Amino acid sequence: MSDKIFERLTDAAGVYFDGELVMRAQTPFQLLEVYETPQLGRVLRLDGFNMTSERDEFLYHEALVHPCAVAHPHPRRALVIGGGDGGSSEELLKHPSLEVVHMVELDPDVIRVSRERFAAVHRGAFDNPRLQVTVGDGLVYLRETAHRYDLVSMDLTDPVGPSLELYSPATFALAKGVMNAGGALTLHMGSPFFHGDRIRQTLANLRQVFRVVVPYFSYIPLYGSLWGFASASDTLDPRALGPQEVERVIAARALGELRLYNGEVHRALFALPNYVKPLVG
Repeated sequence: MSDKIFERLTDAAGVYFDGELVMRAQTPFQLLEVYETPQLGRVLRLDGFNMTSERDEFLYHEALVHPCAVAHPHPRRALVIGGGDGGSSEELLKHPSLEVVHMVELDPDVIRVSRERFAAVHRGAFDNPRLQVTVGDGLVYLRETAHRYDLVSMDLTDPVGPSLELYSPATFALAKGVMNAGGALTLHMGSPFFHGDRIRQTLANLRQVFRVVVPYFSYIPLYGSLWGFASASDTLDPRALGPQEVERVIAARALGELRLYNGEVHRALFALPNYVKPLVG
């Protein structure tokens, strides 16, 4: 008998998938669940929120990583805050100029379960010698590290409850403080249809810290909606790259299997539907 895997988008709407529970564990930090589903394959959930799935993870991770990674002329060091499933790191590792991708994940059980059960998401990234993994609080790491990065990806749970602080101007200032000149931060923001206020506030917080803040959007089936992302930098603007230049970089870097991202998609990600324009003003 299949379970109904529900996730609320608001108090009055949500998304569900049929699935069967594979494992459930209360870690020191959160409730971790793994389901098998006919539509999306294996699904990872944390505290009742859908995090990633085997079959649609590329729609999220490629959108989070590649627009800024391709726009950066020669990224050498990247930092992932969160991202314990390894998907963001795997996409970053496709860029051959990256000497180090450093993941800082709070919950070691997320890493362990992802390594064991989500190879289709991380694709062996945890065994790549260029990946460094630190188990610990991302905020503490941002405050204490002396390292500097060209790319920072905040691959976190939604900005609600305890995670809200991670989307504050103070946290964005910490992220900026570990970035090299010309670097960029990327993160996800939520659904423009269901989380308009959240998107407005996240962009406002980013604009307190960075000169160039660019929202963009991609549909994520697991999340049940068009989903918002943002890049933030003082100088780097991924909109400056046209489709031909994106394709040139993809070919020059031999980025390998990309199921979403290409030159035309790069341009399309930044196209704003009319109903979204008032949110991102």
